[in-house]
Amino acid sequence: MTSRRDFLKKGGLGLASLALGGTLDSYGKAVSGIFAEKNYISQRPELAKRQFTSKAVEEAIVRVKKKIKDPKLAWMFENCYPNTLDTTVHFKMIGNRPDTVVYTGDIHAMWLRDSVGQTLPYLQLVEKDPQLKLMFQGLINRQNQCILIDPYANAFNEGPTGSEWDSDLTNMKPELHERKWEIDSLCFPIRLAYNYWKKTGDTSVFDSTWEKAMHAVVRTFKEQQRKDGLGPYKFQRKTEKQLDTQSNDGYGSPVKPVGLIVSTFRPSDDASTFGFLIPSNLFAVKSLKQLAEILRSVKNDTAFANECEALADEVMAAINKYAIIEHPKYGKIYAYEIDGFGGVLLMDDANVPGLLSLPYLDCVSVNDEIYQNTRKFVWSEDNPYFFKGTAGEGIGGPHVSHVGLSMIWPLSIIIKAMTTSDDNEIKACIKMLRDTDADTGFMHESFDKNDPKNYTRSWFAWLNSTFGELIMKLDKENKLYLLS
Repeated sequence: MTSRRDFLKKGGLGLASLALGGTLDSYGKAVSGIFAEKNYISQRPELAKRQFTSKAVEEAIVRVKKKIKDPKLAWMFENCYPNTLDTTVHFKMIGNRPDTVVYTGDIHAMWLRDSVGQTLPYLQLVEKDPQLKLMFQGLINRQNQCILIDPYANAFNEGPTGSEWDSDLTNMKPELHERKWEIDSLCFPIRLAYNYWKKTGDTSVFDSTWEKAMHAVVRTFKEQQRKDGLGPYKFQRKTEKQLDTQSNDGYGSPVKPVGLIVSTFRPSDDASTFGFLIPSNLFAVKSLKQLAEILRSVKNDTAFANECEALADEVMAAINKYAIIEHPKYGKIYAYEIDGFGGVLLMDDANVPGLLSLPYLDCVSVNDEIYQNTRKFVWSEDNPYFFKGTAGEGIGGPHVSHVGLSMIWPLSIIIKAMTTSDDNEIKACIKMLRDTDADTGFMHESFDKNDPKNYTRSWFAWLNSTFGELIMKLDKENKLYLLS
């Protein structure tokens, strides 16, 4: 087994090609399948080898692809949009109860964050496909079970099989793949359940297991406000990588309890520098309000709804007081991380949630002045993880610093396009995405700012589906002309 970071170093690129229908030469390099160049032949697995097929998704691919004038972008959309369903969804019925495990792609484990990001692009089609609806029900059920196993874990095995990270100095269980505490790991399941309910009106997913899981979410958030000590979670790993472990016996740098929630790790799975990760705290505010709405409307649980809203208000008040910084160039902007003592980290990471993605997650209005100031900052060279080269520009992060501080995440380019109404900006983003796929027809975790053929992760289902989500959004807004 290998970590996300080491996967491609150990042959993952070739293995991913096999998974998507390619072949290997004697050196382990892909020579057909996903690396076919400029013939625009579908790179999807053959039908019999697809993990899950949705009639509604297939119809959407045919319908939208016909509207895309650029043949390469049409090809990329066909390859990318169904990639999660084609390669990572494992659906079954356990008795009468649906159960869905969504692997992240090149690692056979399910991240709470990734599994939501991978599948939400299909939610808009759920009412047209009963099987797709069952798939979402199964994922909500599985995520609730995962939270009850351990609300501090970020990634889970399909069963109690153990993990390569069993030696981590934390409370590992055989069901866990990894146990890095990240606020967003508990926000994304709420985002999924809330949006599923709003789209379908189906309240069957809000059963007793869901209720127990949501109580665990709120309890964990409160524990990590650290008002009553450091709490039950700590994490250390024997590693040469600084961002894969935490200081101070696993509790991280000290924070002053000001009402914010500690996120020991970022959504990139990198260790936070200062414990209060602001994008994730804003995400928690939104998630708690969504949870309160479900509790009131569906469960008639006013007391728990009030508790969620009070916590959301407390966190938001702390953000307004401590996390909005006066920048000498951009004015009032959101900090990326703070510690409550006055320590501030000004940057943005490409992963979601990040500062750029706040409107995408419905955390702030895209027209919010502080967000717009922040957006200008993070998409500039004043952000230490913004990179600009001959191949493109965008946000990266320390997660891929093992290959050099020049790697752009296409996710940041997609999110930039999703958080603007400026046609020129959207078109520039689309062109960058089109021209930096290394002629594979797929998105990658990152690419070198000067050489898109130098990239990480050839099989990254979340990013593929999110690229498809962008195209579907443009179709809904009648803006596919931007792809000409």
